[in-house]
Order: sequence, then structure tokens, then C-alpha cells
Amino acid sequence: MKNVFNSYDMKDLKLKNRISMAPMTRSRTIKGEVPTEMNAQYYAQRASAGVIISEATQISLQGQGYADTPGIYTQEQIDGWKKVTNAVHEEGGKIILQLWHVGRVSSSKVNGLQPIGPSPLIAKDTQVYIFDTAQSKDATMIPVEEPKEMSNDDITQVIEEFRIAAKNAIEAGFDGVEIHGANGYLLDQFLRSNSNKRSDRYGGNKENRIKLLLEITKEVIDEIGEDKTGVRLSPFIKFKDMDDPEILDTFMLAAKELNELDILYIHLCEADWDDAPQIPESFRKELRAAFKNTIIATGGYSLDRANDVVKKDLVDIVGFGRYFIPNPDLVNRLKNNYPLAQIKDSHTLFGGRDEVGYSDYLNYKA
Repeated sequence: MKNVFNSYDMKDLKLKNRISMAPMTRSRTIKGEVPTEMNAQYYAQRASAGVIISEATQISLQGQGYADTPGIYTQEQIDGWKKVTNAVHEEGGKIILQLWHVGRVSSSKVNGLQPIGPSPLIAKDTQVYIFDTAQSKDATMIPVEEPKEMSNDDITQVIEEFRIAAKNAIEAGFDGVEIHGANGYLLDQFLRSNSNKRSDRYGGNKENRIKLLLEITKEVIDEIGEDKTGVRLSPFIKFKDMDDPEILDTFMLAAKELNELDILYIHLCEADWDDAPQIPESFRKELRAAFKNTIIATGGYSLDRANDVVKKDLVDIVGFGRYFIPNPDLVNRLKNNYPLAQIKDSHTLFGGRDEVGYSDYLNYKA
């Protein structure tokens, strides 16, 4: 019977199972947003996943929205990520880098720059975080600032930054990249009618609102190939002031266009809180009909639910997020029905200069 423990070929990328470690922001870089040996250990410990999708990684200083998140735009960052990819590959794992631009979800207190976005509309009830000192245990939440409306030159620059970031990711040893078009960040802001009020070729109808996503995807494909390019989208998630009544139609149009580009996968980011909206099976079937390649789904899945969507051929790979934090050997625990460890201290989820709550969780001992 088809289940998440089966091997799976994602085009030329041969995966040992259908479980993905989902991208999770942990804010654990050093000065210059550079990954370290500690990051390498953390990811290598979790290399039993069929594929790891890295934490969101900004393509430029302008693209950063939170403190201590990694970048992929300097040589030091590339060299730092090489430690991670080498460590994962030595453990027999696969790892994809998620490329990120936060757009309007930022503050000048994070990176010294005014945020940018499709329109000069602040994201209501939205915060980002900084650390007051290098020794701070807790992040300090601050409100986002009003963004500057992006000019044509700004858009051209962002497209180029995604291309260069993809090139840098392959130099750093990643098996591919994931373009982050979800969760209220820059590309999601262009997709949605409530955050995109432009009157040029990037705004107005849904055909225009998907243009930036498609242009970036084409540039990334031209640089590294469609077999190394995935896209993450979140049509059912409304936080960060992203409630758009047209998003499902816009998403499906984008999915059909991405299918024509023959990209590696679409990663469906689903809500994972208790009263989150359930995605109807009819939507999953429509997506499967529109997009022929791999579909990844992440968002509060249990093992039974993950196996159900895989068995029904609605999803090819299921991502697990927080379970992977205290259970580096999550695949083994799920497969053998071993107990799952719990997160020791929520204060350690975001930020830290040592391994506590990060790479100090142990594998299961029977």
C-alpha cells in the first residue's frame, strides 16, 4: 500500500521516503546572517527525511524581515551553507534551499531599510522580531512599517536577486531551490488583490498578479533548470492581513502556468492551528488535475492523515515541521510507533547562540 515510507523519485531526485522536513525559521546565524557548524549539525541530524526544505533564506538584505535569519547573497553565506549541505549529503540526505523575500513584512529596525511591496499598504496586525542584545533569550516583537511601492526598477532588481540566489544555492551544494510565494511575503503580496493595488502590468486582474511569480520562476529555471525549481504557495492562509476573496482562482491559474513551466514541485503550505480551515478534497483533486509533477503538502499532519492523502494520490510528499525539532529521527519514530518527544522550552524556538533547544535533542533509544 502506498504510504509516506515508500521511496519516491522527484524527477531525477531520488528520495528514500515521502516525508519532508518542512522549512522552519529558527534564527540561529552569526553576524552577517551566516550559517555555522551548529546549523550543519542540526540539519544533518534530520537527514533521514526524504528531503529537507531549509528555513526561509533571504535573497538580499532588503528581503530580510526577522533577526538572525540566514542569507544567500554573500560569499560568506554561501560558504556557511556549504557546511550544511555537505553534512546532510554525508548522512545520505537531500536538501533544498527556500528562497525568501519578505516584502512589506519587515521593519527598518531589522535591516536598516524601509520595507518594499507591491503597494504602499501596511500589513495590519503584523509583527516581526529583533533581539535587543546578542545574549537575549527572547525575541522582541515590533510592528511592521509601511512599505514603499516598488518601482519597475525595484521589480527588475528583485527578479535578478532571485536568479542570483538560485545560482548561489547550487554553488553552496543544494539539490534545488524553493521559491517562497506563501504566507504573506513578497510574492504572495503580489498574488492577492487586497495587498496588490497596482495599475501596471503586475496589478489588476489575476493574470497580471501572477506575473512576478512566473517571471521569477522562469529566471530561476533559466539559471539552474526546472528539475531543481519548486514553488511554495498558501492559498488558504490569511494571516499577515492577506484575506483575498480571489486567491483560490488566482492560485489555480498560477498552478496551471507553473505546470507549463514543468517545475519540480508545488509545495502547498496549509494552516496548522487547531481551528484552521480544512482543505476540501475537491480542491486537491483540481490541483492534481492542473499540475502534473510533485505536490508537497505541509501543515499539522498526523501520520494517519499523511498516509491517507498519499494513498489517495492527492499528495506525493508530506511535510512535518515542529515534530522534527525535538525528534531529529522522526522518520524512524513514526515508522516504528516510538513515542514522540516534546519541545523542551518554547523560548528556544527562535534565536540562540548555543545548541540548547536546537541540536541537543537525542535520537530514540529503545
